[in-house]
Amino acid sequence: MVDPRFRCPLCRSELATSSDAVSCTGCTTTFPVVDGIAVLKDPALIGDDDHFDTVSEEYDDSLPAHVVRHYLDKRVDYIRRVCPAGSVLDVGCGTGTLLEHLGGADHDRVGIDFSVGMLRVMRKKMSVACAAASAGQLPFPDDTFDLAVSVAVLHHLEEPALVRSSLQEMHRVVRPGGRLLIWDHNPLNPYWPILMKRVPQDVGTERLVPLAEIRAALDPLGAKLWPRRLGFIPEFVPAGALPAAVRAERILERIPGIRELGAHNVVVAQKV
Repeated sequence: MVDPRFRCPLCRSELATSSDAVSCTGCTTTFPVVDGIAVLKDPALIGDDDHFDTVSEEYDDSLPAHVVRHYLDKRVDYIRRVCPAGSVLDVGCGTGTLLEHLGGADHDRVGIDFSVGMLRVMRKKMSVACAAASAGQLPFPDDTFDLAVSVAVLHHLEEPALVRSSLQEMHRVVRPGGRLLIWDHNPLNPYWPILMKRVPQDVGTERLVPLAEIRAALDPLGAKLWPRRLGFIPEFVPAGALPAAVRAERILERIPGIRELGAHNVVVAQKV
């Protein structure tokens, strides 16, 4: 059974479900269900080879656990300040690590990811409403969520048109007064090309999205934006040195000029 908040990605009509398929009650398009996961993509996209299906089982181990935990804590703290309670859509949720870490009864969590393989891994961890879908065609009606969050997704979309449509779709599905949280690689940080050659999820076709491009997608919608640059902990920091590195990171994030080189563009946008 597909969560009733999900809609047809093509016409946004309600869906009728069976054990092996989901059908749109409007345009009558039929979408497959794979291992209990509805694949709510434009049929033209279904069957595309997805690199993340092949790396899904090793994805969670691609970076040191203590560094991953640091950034998870940082992101969850940000989410709880931006949206203390309410419904949260994770666009490009991957294996669900962020949603799992968010946890608790304060947030109603929903995830979408293009890769069925990544969602299979997530379903082993927890039971959260999810579907395979494109960030550029979110399968939800307007004004559904209190917060839409996207972490380390934009640089995988590659094409500027898809980046723009994905940001605009996130804005569409958030309620008036709700917020978007975009957390993605900062092209000004010189270490990304080195790290991206070491991790299995990056294949060399990625395109780091500048802050100006995020602004250009959201400014015409009238959204209020609060951009920052955060993060100075590289993956090679030893676990024993992490507390000192975190203290240094907090200082660097406050120094004009230096903070512009932070690892991540972090943008909060409020829908008016």
